[in-house]
Amino acid sequence: MKKMINGVESVLEESLKGFAKAHKDIITLNHQPHFVTRNIAADSPKVALISGGGSGHEPLHTGLVGRGMLDAACPGQIFTSPTPDQMMMAAQQAENGAGVLFIVKNYAGDVMNFEIAAEMLDCPHDTVLVSDDVSLPKDHSTGRRGVAGTLIVEKIVGAAAEAGADLASCKALGDKVANATASMGVALSSCTVPALGKPTFDIGENEVEMGVGIHGERGREPMDLSSASDMVDHLVAAIDKELFPGKGEKILLHVNGFGATPLMELYLVYDLASQYFSERGVEVERSLVGNFTTSLDMAGCSVTVTKLDQEMIQYWDAPVHTAALRWGY
Repeated sequence: MKKMINGVESVLEESLKGFAKAHKDIITLNHQPHFVTRNIAADSPKVALISGGGSGHEPLHTGLVGRGMLDAACPGQIFTSPTPDQMMMAAQQAENGAGVLFIVKNYAGDVMNFEIAAEMLDCPHDTVLVSDDVSLPKDHSTGRRGVAGTLIVEKIVGAAAEAGADLASCKALGDKVANATASMGVALSSCTVPALGKPTFDIGENEVEMGVGIHGERGREPMDLSSASDMVDHLVAAIDKELFPGKGEKILLHVNGFGATPLMELYLVYDLASQYFSERGVEVERSLVGNFTTSLDMAGCSVTVTKLDQEMIQYWDAPVHTAALRWGY
């Protein structure tokens, strides 16, 4: 294993210190416990959006804190849920007179710890649960995983909160976006977790892992390595079967890299995925390509589709200023 780190125990602290220095105009880092909050508070009471999860997925979630998106994010240890005290203290610091909305990826540790934190809050609060990974069946024992679609929820709801929407409206909008979003990923290699010092699973030289998770989990099936066209068809067909966008409907198409795939390949994937939907009369109205929900050094990508209505388009286009997303300001 080759990593640019000083030690397994210090990597998160040192990385967060560097992140805070690089983006001191946008965020502030609290050290004990770790959480990140936005520097510029809203001028009037607004719903505070809080998210978080294990580190190793950067820029999710810390890179999405700022105006028009999250008010705070809680980074756990690598691939490990943040603790309830992180979430509670972040929520208390970010709360701005209109309540707190937690946006939670559907992983057992995240769900449990956010629930514990919510029970300790003495302000109005609610939760949006994101479970967009269609590689798992709906009746899976723990439900579907929350993956790259989480960013879409955070951006659209973040804009609504910035515009003054109340807690009930933000919760309803978050649920609507989450239900209109589906994702699926493919890995060409596993990731290497520093604490393990080795890949989380083995992939044959001529195989890919279809339906992979973002924590180094195996996918739902290994497949023979084939052309990009074949792999993308497999991804988008599963999403199409789930969302079934009709002719004339508008979608947001997000191609997300897992950390070790060049942008050249991600844009190639985007071209293939957009062709798939355009040939079926579906309008690709908005797009996002890049490494946003990563899995350390995993090679591969995911495709996310969100069925859009005019309200969602309006909030997607609204100004945002974070370390990872910024437009309009």
